[in-house]
Amino acid sequence: MFKRFIYLEWKAFTRSASFGTNLAVKILMGFIAVYFMLVFLALGVLAFYIPKKMDLDPILTVNKFMIYYILADLIIRFMLQKIPVMNIRPLLIFPIKKSTIVHFSLGKTILSFFNLIHGFFLIPFSIVLIVEGYDAVSVLLWFTGLFSLLYINNFLNIILSNKDNLFPVFLGIVAVLAGLQYYGLFNITDYTAPFFEAIFSSYWAFTIPVLVLVVLYYVTFQYFKSDLYLDAGLTGKHDVAKTEELTWLNQFGTIGTFLKNDIKLIKRNKRSKTTVGLSVMFLFYGLLFFTNGIEAYNNPIMHIFAGIFVSGGFLITFGQFVPSWDSAYYQLMMTQNIPYKGYLSSKWWLMVIATIVSTTIASFYLYFGLQVYLTIVVGAIYNIGVNSHLVLLGGAYTKTPIDLSSGKGAFGDKKAFNMKTMLISIPQLVLPVLLYWIGSTLANANVGLALVASVGVLGFALKDKAFSLIEKIYKSEKYATIAAYKQKG
Repeated sequence: MFKRFIYLEWKAFTRSASFGTNLAVKILMGFIAVYFMLVFLALGVLAFYIPKKMDLDPILTVNKFMIYYILADLIIRFMLQKIPVMNIRPLLIFPIKKSTIVHFSLGKTILSFFNLIHGFFLIPFSIVLIVEGYDAVSVLLWFTGLFSLLYINNFLNIILSNKDNLFPVFLGIVAVLAGLQYYGLFNITDYTAPFFEAIFSSYWAFTIPVLVLVVLYYVTFQYFKSDLYLDAGLTGKHDVAKTEELTWLNQFGTIGTFLKNDIKLIKRNKRSKTTVGLSVMFLFYGLLFFTNGIEAYNNPIMHIFAGIFVSGGFLITFGQFVPSWDSAYYQLMMTQNIPYKGYLSSKWWLMVIATIVSTTIASFYLYFGLQVYLTIVVGAIYNIGVNSHLVLLGGAYTKTPIDLSSGKGAFGDKKAFNMKTMLISIPQLVLPVLLYWIGSTLANANVGLALVASVGVLGFALKDKAFSLIEKIYKSEKYATIAAYKQKG
């Protein structure tokens, strides 16, 4: 039966309307996967020899900081790892055991890249330990215990995938623990390191994570099996309806109507709430660049790059999925007498307002100097004048339906990648950096900022012409977009 499921998965991939795009994405993701494999492979070897050169025991050093490795893995899963699922509903009408369907779906997660990548760190590190004279049995048991902990993260991510706001909560916990340890107030590793050392030094401690993994798999299996009904687990969650009129937006006509829909969408759905949360995180992205903590980022050219992100977090995370936010009812919208220009203008104004608000909140960067905040303001001008149009243009070619009930993939979706969107994204980040470099090279930093800002102002002045072009492209892509949104899974 598993062989038939694999066959169905292959057919779903090859028959997809975006098969060409998916194939290109698979190739690109393959190169990215190879890169991370090589990085983890190098870390697996260096994790032994770097502590050795510092007269530290490699296994004790790795065990000391392993808690952060495990927590970082869990946070990344919450943020990026999608739960591999099958189109289960059609299978329920056939004489297929529910346990078989669930086992296969959970088995797909076991082979996830987020799990296998850790082998490129743990396997070479374990091999080096054995070669350097450490007890082979202890190393193998330690390897088994750690991989069990990483798979525990895998199933925790599955069970908790329908919970809101877990990513910022866990990120906050790790940030607080790391901060307390950095300032010497509380060291979490004093309490966790003995556990990881016990897994290595004893022949029984590894059974603890193994048993927890077995129990968690059983709990996950029962959780999904109990809800595997057409009229039970697959039904939508019903909440108490809340009415929000937002009548003050009526004065803006058609644009106000669309803005009301967008505001309600953002407030009521998990995916949009996650996007807003991520845009808030972008506000603090500049701390990597403006605090001089990372030497490679301590230059004006990287600062203008940061200014784009700090002021344009919402524009980037929300704008890249216009019109996918409305994919659930896009077909209905297209049957109505709705002017595309009004629809696009509402999205544009929403992004512009968010950019202005973000720039205002980012005024705390004045602490690092007026020049730093001026860089962020210039980035906002460029975002409003140029990038706001570019993300709308890229949306015409992003035919990826969005599951608003899921917070996963808020950074993007591999199906959203194609050659046109990639080319459109180049001027979003590369052009302002290039303009600044030209201005600062020929004159000084202020001239570079003025050049970037002037292009933003020019883009704003040409807004009507840009919208006319974007509207024509949306109309030409209308039916291809509708066809793509009809596909499920």
